[in-house]
Amino acid sequence: MDKLHFSVLIDAPKEKVWDKMLEEKTYREWTETFGPGSHYKGDWNKGSRMMFLAPDPSGKMGGMVSRIAENRKYEYISIEHLGIIQNDIEDTSSEEAKKWAGIHENYTMKEKNGRTELLVDIEINEEEFKNMFRDMWPRALQKLKEMSEKQ
Repeated sequence: MDKLHFSVLIDAPKEKVWDKMLEEKTYREWTETFGPGSHYKGDWNKGSRMMFLAPDPSGKMGGMVSRIAENRKYEYISIEHLGIIQNDIEDTSSEEAKKWAGIHENYTMKEKNGRTELLVDIEINEEEFKNMFRDMWPRALQKLKEMSEKQ
């Protein structure tokens, strides 16, 4: 398993960045990079089940079935993926779903002189997704930065 690391320095306090990152409306905006209509169902409390979704070209939902492994407000959140969603169907037992089971996405916020450094660490075991994520994540974080820095 490999890990990808991304970071962005945002000229805003970590509380504002956190809220922009996780609130439903603004989450939809900065995650648009990953797919039009990206959104989540669930809540961000530790132990909560989450579904990260986006419609495919036919309008059916696809995405990830996950749980919030850790949530330390304004500091750290860890998402553990449990499986996938394809064609509106949740799958945690197929070989494809098992490739994602146990994979984590971790978000760490560090405040530095009124600015926030957001660190994103993603485990990945699928070579085909590395280049895609290396392209998408910087663009998504730039969008989150722009949104957080607005007055």
